[in-house]
Amino acid sequence: MSRRYGNRPRSPRPFAMDCRDIYLMGICGTGMAGLAGLLRQKGYNVRGSDSQAYPPMSELLKGLRIPVQLGYGEENLSTMPDLVIIGNVIRRDNPEAVYVLREKIPYMSFPQALSHFFLCERTPLVVAGTHGKTTTSSLLVSALAGTGEDPGFMIGGVLNAYDSGFHLGNPPWFVLEGDEYDTAFFDKQPKFIYYMPKAAILTSIEFDHADIYQDLDAVKAAFVRFVEIIPQDGLIVACADWPAVRDVLRYARCRVVTYGESKDLDYYFKSYRTDDIGTEFDFKTQNGTQLHAAIRLPGRHNALNALGVAALLMELGFNPQEVLHGLSLCPGVKRRQEVRGIEAGVTVIDDFAHHPTAVKETLRALKEKYRDRRIIAVFEPRTNTSRRAVFQHAYPEAFLDADMVMVREVPDPEKAPPGDRFSSKRLVEDLRALKIDAALFPDAKAIVEALLPLCRKGDVVAVLSNGAFEDIHDRLLGALKNKDLLCKSCATILDGGAH
Repeated sequence: MSRRYGNRPRSPRPFAMDCRDIYLMGICGTGMAGLAGLLRQKGYNVRGSDSQAYPPMSELLKGLRIPVQLGYGEENLSTMPDLVIIGNVIRRDNPEAVYVLREKIPYMSFPQALSHFFLCERTPLVVAGTHGKTTTSSLLVSALAGTGEDPGFMIGGVLNAYDSGFHLGNPPWFVLEGDEYDTAFFDKQPKFIYYMPKAAILTSIEFDHADIYQDLDAVKAAFVRFVEIIPQDGLIVACADWPAVRDVLRYARCRVVTYGESKDLDYYFKSYRTDDIGTEFDFKTQNGTQLHAAIRLPGRHNALNALGVAALLMELGFNPQEVLHGLSLCPGVKRRQEVRGIEAGVTVIDDFAHHPTAVKETLRALKEKYRDRRIIAVFEPRTNTSRRAVFQHAYPEAFLDADMVMVREVPDPEKAPPGDRFSSKRLVEDLRALKIDAALFPDAKAIVEALLPLCRKGDVVAVLSNGAFEDIHDRLLGALKNKDLLCKSCATILDGGAH
């Protein structure tokens, strides 16, 4: 391996370079399903297993004709594959993992496989940071397309422009969402260590993933490792509004370009405006040129994401106007301020936000986009971090832009250690202390039942969860549609009676 990328850990077990049959454990995860799709596009025989399968990944795998076994068992491996790729949801005591280790079947982690099969022959552009990775990656793909490139990508979300989170594309560029979460049960390094970045965008650094990082210093240490592996002839474009980002940048060996809102940065935006179409903003470049940009996505945070992309590509030598044109065409990512439907005049939005900062920025953007409309936030604390008490005091202020907040009880609270568990009840109490209308519910069914009589024409219901949330979006839209049809039917009857 070339020293320019540093020393990367090798595969735990060697395997034949001509392997054809590849098995993925945890195949229905967003990243693993995308990897399965890339491997299929490259001509490999792919199959796998998972504990459960639900849209959109189940539909993706079905469309690709990739067989999926529901439930884990060594019998799934009776036809022995050439290679097993083990997702980070798999525990050491998983029966398939036990079988793989016992039978000495060659195995790899997700990021190791991605690096081995795809990145060695490409120029990786990695988007890393606590917040905004998925959206920024989608903007980067769109901006590159605007310049005439066809980048490959692997992103932890479904890009609306491609209806997919992966694309093989054509050389040289490959865009990756650089996740700081750990790699696998046999490898506790951050995933992004394997991605060999030639250039990177660093959006933010804040404490997160409380299940694997003890504190902010531990998170920063992971990002120090990330910036250190970027070669001397590489590039980091970083949002230096974040103090922790500035701390980490001191360890970079390559050229660093900064962006953000502060006027002491290389690229900074002067103003922005969000409306029902998107966001426009003006920014200054490193050479003092002022440019105007427009994107379809709402909010200050997305203006910053787009600015980071513009800075990266301009510094790599791309034409600024082509870059800005590509940014303007980006339709975003599913589950990021995604309008799931409008019924009875009520707009139902799905968003992945779960960290307090993400919740705050999402609601702020929606408030700016839907001026003079009531914002109803529906929150499910189900991530490994939000189940813990670490952000108990931070969450109330994250909801200040909501007119009403409905909070679900923490699902599977036993997944957090005793004495370190988030309290949905306390969040509701704290929100009420801030004069915010808030209520607690046991599940999605109860929330829909409570929302139905409360919703009125013009309301915006923002569902904030990183999971399926018991299909609450479609449940609410269906209930609103039935309510609207019933009201129209009653109005027709009454109108007829009046005549």
